[in-house]
Amino acid sequence: MTHLFEPLTIRGVTLRNRIGISPMCQYSSVDGYPNDWHLAHLGARAAGGAGLVITEATAVEVRGRISPEDAGIWSADHVEPWARIARFIKSQGAVPGMQLAHAGRKASTAAPWNGGNGIADIDGGWEPVAPSAVAFNPDYRLPHALTIDEIKDIQRKFADAAVRATTAGFEWIEIHAAHGYLAHTFLSPLANQRTDEYGGSFDNRVRFLIETTREVRRVLPDATPLTVRISTSDWAENAWDIDQSVELAKRLKAEGVDLIDCSSGGIAPGIKIPIGPGYQVPFAELIRERARIPTAAVGLITDAQQANTIVESGQADLILIARQSLRDPNWPIHVAKELGHTIEPPKQYERAFM
Repeated sequence: MTHLFEPLTIRGVTLRNRIGISPMCQYSSVDGYPNDWHLAHLGARAAGGAGLVITEATAVEVRGRISPEDAGIWSADHVEPWARIARFIKSQGAVPGMQLAHAGRKASTAAPWNGGNGIADIDGGWEPVAPSAVAFNPDYRLPHALTIDEIKDIQRKFADAAVRATTAGFEWIEIHAAHGYLAHTFLSPLANQRTDEYGGSFDNRVRFLIETTREVRRVLPDATPLTVRISTSDWAENAWDIDQSVELAKRLKAEGVDLIDCSSGGIAPGIKIPIGPGYQVPFAELIRERARIPTAAVGLITDAQQANTIVESGQADLILIARQSLRDPNWPIHVAKELGHTIEPPKQYERAFM
């Protein structure tokens, strides 16, 4: 068996292989409800052989959406539509995961195909929130700086959303703390200008995420893995970097986090990132080695041997794919065949893989 297709067990959950589907916003919900599109999108990737399928960034409150069309889990009414999807993912042999998210100052924007800029209240927008009243760019709305009471309220909403997610049948929970969204803006000095206990020093800047993680872990079943996606580097001077990410990973591990999902960037516009195949894998390797916690590698991983080597060499424990799975929902099945392993396709599709 190739390393990429060895099972991975974390807490009470076993993935059938080391390939997961990364969260990908679909901008296709109404009032946060997932629908047939989400069932088809996520279900196809479960049927395609992935070991883990994670939902798009799923908002823990209304104003935590990136766009008005984002999915959510802020209401009990969202549970059953999500449960339908979780049941189908599991029926295809994959583990259903949910990413809990808050867009922070990147909220109230149009879908990418509608320009992606900030939208006014009259067009369905709202006032975003952030650690500091600093807009992401001139085309985004100015956020409201959160009070301490509001911070505590959002942290409770993350925990409430985690309960709803597990009630819906999701067996793997991820907190989104990357890509310039709310938790990341607390971490990065490029966005966090606070002078209270949530700003300034490293200890203060990580406080929001540490406390949020603690609240979420407290309400999760012991058997449910908790992971955190971070931007391991802002790719800028005097900003968030890999050394801070390693220290953060150590502290998250102490709070009961089981794996760090290693992405990067997104904190500010105009930053040049040296993008190339597997460009974020070294971050996953460093965090895995120095923080002694499992990691997931993500970012332009498109080749079978590339993915297998990342796991085989100990650079990461899990491979997460996004755009490659959009191109080929059956990528795990095809990769398995290329590496001399077999993943059984759904019986309805067997004749296409003989």
